[in-house]
Amino acid sequence: MTTTTDISHTLAPGRKAYFTSDWHLGYPSAEAGLEREKKIVRWLDRIAADADVLFLLGDIFDFWFDYRRAAPRHFVRVLGKLAELHDRGVRLYYFFGNHDMWHRDYLAREIGVTYVPDAARIRLNGLRIYAAHGDGLGPGDKKYKMLKKIFSHPLSRTLYRILHPDWGIPLALWFSHRSRRHTPPEITRFLGPEREHLMIHSRKVLEREPYDYFIFGHRHHAVMHPLTDKAMYINLGDWINLFTYAESDGRKVELKKFEE
Repeated sequence: MTTTTDISHTLAPGRKAYFTSDWHLGYPSAEAGLEREKKIVRWLDRIAADADVLFLLGDIFDFWFDYRRAAPRHFVRVLGKLAELHDRGVRLYYFFGNHDMWHRDYLAREIGVTYVPDAARIRLNGLRIYAAHGDGLGPGDKKYKMLKKIFSHPLSRTLYRILHPDWGIPLALWFSHRSRRHTPPEITRFLGPEREHLMIHSRKVLEREPYDYFIFGHRHHAVMHPLTDKAMYINLGDWINLFTYAESDGRKVELKKFEE
């Protein structure tokens, strides 16, 4: 059962909302991904000029687990920049993804993010937006949906926390990288409006309530496609290959690519 968080935000004059996902910091390793992390920081520096709210739609990290007294090493550039944005008054919303669902309170306390465990109904000025990372939504994929219930259960977190971080973090990264190696590259291609699970899910949601935009991550392709004559589907792409994001002035949402 998908839980939905209600978010209402009115943009300050001249300010904008930004949506991003799938940074996968730590992939293929923290050291190998350092230049990509620095590129993300340069993008955050650019949007700082007019950002009023930033929606982080999951898989920001390739793996994250909040231990009681430890946090994964690395990523200090991005974490520091997000903290700086928060300190300047930018609202930060962090949606859990399938790679970084095991947050507890570290980023909320240290950076000031507001966690969104699943999906959100967003009222942004006059826009009605449905947003989620996207994993496990739509028809099919019953095996993953069952695994997600197991992994996200409080007991699973408690048992995993027993592992020392020096064992737990490398183990999780190994599983993440192994899963990616066995995922064919074509899995991220856009399958069309009748086959994309997230578009099917969006149309189901539209049967219950109206929205102007549906914004997701997870699929690693950058797509804007109409659902109806009034509703638009957006997938944010990723920051491994595409470096794409969405931007809104409160009247419309646009999909853009970060160019330096």
